[in-house]
Amino acid sequence: MKKMSHNTAKYVVVAGWAVLLLALVTSQPVSTYLEVLKSGSNPVEVTATIQNPDLEKIEEWKTKLDEAPQDAYIDPVWKAVPGYNGRVVDVKASLEMMQKTGKYEESGIVFKEQLPKVHLNQLGAYPIYRGNPKKEAVSFMVNVAWGNEYLDQILDTLDRHKVKTTFFLDGSWVRRNPELANKIKDRGHELGNHAYSHPDMSKLGEERIRQEIGKTQAIIEKTTGVTPTWFAPPSGSFSQRVVEIAQDDFKMKTILWTADTIDWKNPPVEQMVERVRKKLDNGVLILMHPTTSSAQGLDQMLKLAKEKGLTPTTVTEVLSSSRLP
Repeated sequence: MKKMSHNTAKYVVVAGWAVLLLALVTSQPVSTYLEVLKSGSNPVEVTATIQNPDLEKIEEWKTKLDEAPQDAYIDPVWKAVPGYNGRVVDVKASLEMMQKTGKYEESGIVFKEQLPKVHLNQLGAYPIYRGNPKKEAVSFMVNVAWGNEYLDQILDTLDRHKVKTTFFLDGSWVRRNPELANKIKDRGHELGNHAYSHPDMSKLGEERIRQEIGKTQAIIEKTTGVTPTWFAPPSGSFSQRVVEIAQDDFKMKTILWTADTIDWKNPPVEQMVERVRKKLDNGVLILMHPTTSSAQGLDQMLKLAKEKGLTPTTVTEVLSSSRLP
């Protein structure tokens, strides 16, 4: 039998690989082939990877499950609205996870988050009324300037539901009640600034605005060791100058609300709960105070939020662009 020359053999091998790779490229997703080839794998490994039906399935899920990030924006009604992280399927990590567990299901997909290009802090001095409409989280915010007798019941209800929220503290109240301020902090809740003497901030001059915010900031820091990053103007009354001073002088964003319990009027509990229920949705901020209505109705409101698939949490978490676990 005649022996094949060295050059002839070389051409046969090259031609064989060319045919094989052409078949693979035309029968499998080209993008998958190129990605694997770029990784530096040898042709045999490339062939095995491309022919992996599990990888193909993950690639199919990827086209369905990837979500682009949403930039923070200015809404004509809600003013500054935070962005929301996108997500992409991590194909390699997903395949490794499924191989490890032996379960090739969509629930085993591993995601990576993608940050928006525009963040809340880049929008300028605007008030904030809500979180991003895509984020399945709400915050039951508590403004505290009075109502000490209802605080324990509210804190106990939050503990029972394993919920942490944000308490906006009046500075003069903190001065009179340092032990209660620390109790709120020690129970794991976030502290915000609610001015010092519950004034109408919209009617104050610049120096008085700075005094109200700064004095409260100082006493909260001294009493609890916490430096608030959110400012809630008393009665929701503010001016553009208030928002600017809070941001520029104290590095705080001004927080308002999406839904109001109007609990300071002591409405019947069921009426208050129904009022809130109608407005419970992604990114909603609910305003409360330590009153008999809120103390008695908080349990029902937390249950309603969870039944709607919403996670009750702090203002910081609701306004963060990060996705919930």
